[in-house]
Amino acid sequence: MAGGPEELIPSLTSFNFPDIEWVGVDYGVIHLLNQKIIPSIAFGDFDSVTEYQLKEINQVTNEIKMFKPEKNETDLELALLWAIKQKPLKIRIFGATGGRADHFFANAMLLVRPECIGCNIEIIDKQNSIVVYLPGEYMIENRSDKKYISFVPLSEIVNDITLRGFKYPLMNKQTFMGSSLCISNELIQETGHFSFTSGILMMIRSHD
Repeated sequence: MAGGPEELIPSLTSFNFPDIEWVGVDYGVIHLLNQKIIPSIAFGDFDSVTEYQLKEINQVTNEIKMFKPEKNETDLELALLWAIKQKPLKIRIFGATGGRADHFFANAMLLVRPECIGCNIEIIDKQNSIVVYLPGEYMIENRSDKKYISFVPLSEIVNDITLRGFKYPLMNKQTFMGSSLCISNELIQETGHFSFTSGILMMIRSHD
């Protein structure tokens, strides 16, 4: 949980299971506490919390990794790299969207770090979910809560992108970074498939 605007953070009830380990990032610890979740570990320079809030964080959190504000990595980057080393089945990131555009873009682009690609990482807020894919063939299910599906090229070229089960299908199409070819599509079946043979794609699922 990062420290983005609270109004974009969904209820965590459906994500909070006994085998889930919560990590708070800076003000994200406060977001977790507001949803009655105590993180196992907290990361950050904590320059966005008050002195009272920092005392509360120290009292309830089992482990805190505190850093100086002057550093080369963001707090979220440090927390994410730590999480990857734990070899989890999946990483979900909340509180990483909205607010400052530089923070949002930097957070989204973390998904294309070499350490992150292939690690089943998803950024989630109330309106969107973001996942990055390497070449291959994938099946996705129709979701009424996020019906729009966009594919954003994150490499110079993406080759042979094919979309099946979509309102706007494609067959072995080449697209490129900066193209809006695959923006705002929809599934017309219960499941759909997409594939591509080279490049990197970011999939964004959204609702209005």
